[in-house]
Amino acid sequence: MSHEIWLGLNIDPSVDRREEAFWRARLADTHGLDWITVQDHPYNPNFLETWTLLVALGMATQRVRLGPNVACTPLRSPAMLAKMSATLDVLTGGRVELGVGAGALPEGIYAFGGVAPATPAERVAAFREAVEILRGMWAHSGGTFSYAGRFYRVTGARPGPAPAHPIRLWFGALGPRMLRLTGRMGDGLLVSSPYVPPERLPEVHRRIDEGAAEAGRPPTAIRRGYNLMGVLDLGRPDTQGTSRRPGVIVGPPVRWVEEILRLHEELRMDAFIFWPVMGNERIQVEAFAQEVVPMVRERGRGGGRG
Repeated sequence: MSHEIWLGLNIDPSVDRREEAFWRARLADTHGLDWITVQDHPYNPNFLETWTLLVALGMATQRVRLGPNVACTPLRSPAMLAKMSATLDVLTGGRVELGVGAGALPEGIYAFGGVAPATPAERVAAFREAVEILRGMWAHSGGTFSYAGRFYRVTGARPGPAPAHPIRLWFGALGPRMLRLTGRMGDGLLVSSPYVPPERLPEVHRRIDEGAAEAGRPPTAIRRGYNLMGVLDLGRPDTQGTSRRPGVIVGPPVRWVEEILRLHEELRMDAFIFWPVMGNERIQVEAFAQEVVPMVRERGRGGGRG
């Protein structure tokens, strides 16, 4: 049984676009989109700090889910990230979706005092420990929790508050090890269309399904999220795009609707985030919320905030 389609928006954390961030969040909230997400690259001096921005966006909205896409675990203590996530979940009435990753830019992580393990195998092992601590902290709210790992330690912590709802963990995963770990431990996957174009998705699903089978989980236990990058072309000079990179969609609203439905029905993706990459982004975001989302829900298999 496939999941209902979720549709959402990327929120740009650039310092000079902070008003746009709140406009997009309120638009998503007003038009019934399912979620908003913010990338997490704190070593970028032109970006606001992601979690602080998410708290502000959560307070400015009423219904839309929100979370990082994805949180850089080498720069965020997993015990503290568990506390932060639970707190925001309580404050927003159970709207947090937690995307987490092993860290995409080691140089930036080192520059900010973080330690990214040297080898891919070690990075996956450290990430797994972070996930185990997140789940352990949430599960032991009101009691005590300890964890002794190779990369992280928690000693007699007293977790709390408990999240307002079971927070999903969406893994930012690309390599075989991380994809199999997503199948074993994750609630969802988050990948981006230019880096994982549609033709690569069957292999991605195969790795995830292998991990799920190893853990005795059904493949449907893992949601499949896609950052859809491209241009929603409305035939106007300020929205037209020329990019034809693999995985980048360029076309009118009906083209986006057809591609989202194809990705859902043929390639098993069930959660989508719109990232406009050129042209007048505000016009494109409005068209996505007002035209694409209603058409997908009318022609697809439901969707909405469930």
